[in-house]
Amino acid sequence: MVTLTDSAIALIRRLTAAQDVGDNGGVRIALGPARGSLSVQVADQPHDGDEAVDTDGARLFLDWAAAQILDDSKLDASLRDGSVRFAII
Repeated sequence: MVTLTDSAIALIRRLTAAQDVGDNGGVRIALGPARGSLSVQVADQPHDGDEAVDTDGARLFLDWAAAQILDDSKLDASLRDGSVRFAII
């Protein structure tokens, strides 16, 4: 299972609050269109089959492929030039 750094927790909370997705919302990571890429978006709720990770109120939804890629990883996030950047560490 993926774990989140304190920075990732804070930024996920900030993103979901800014998008006003409510208590069921979170950030969703899924396999992207380019080979091996991951897409990240704010979502109102997990999709069917998503793995949901809730760490101190920061909700992360992973599709099957993203869950496999991120298994046993730590996800970090930072804010640079107004853009949120996620990194696997």
